[in-house]
Amino acid sequence: MDTITFEEFKKVEIKIGKILSAEKVENADKLLKLQVDFGDFQRQIISGIAESFSTEELVGKKLPFIINLEYRKFRGEESQGMLMAIDVPEKTVLLIPETDVPEGTEVV
Repeated sequence: MDTITFEEFKKVEIKIGKILSAEKVENADKLLKLQVDFGDFQRQIISGIAESFSTEELVGKKLPFIINLEYRKFRGEESQGMLMAIDVPEKTVLLIPETDVPEGTEVV
């Protein structure tokens, strides 16, 4: 794995977002379309976690997202960031703050 400098790492902007809605992406078994609130703004995030979580269990969760990635399209849907999670063989594991924090809180 390549290493990055601390200056490169500082460019990554990670914030806590609250999932307002979640729905399956049409013709995609693994993809969910999430509408996420970051306090001052909202974003649409496409995430490949549909095999591990139902849409119902995600709504209301506060999770870390990388919000300054270049936008990408998946199955015709634009993703405006990336959900951070742990990928283990059995199931994706979500990174949930131990204490409730406001939407938009920066992860440092």
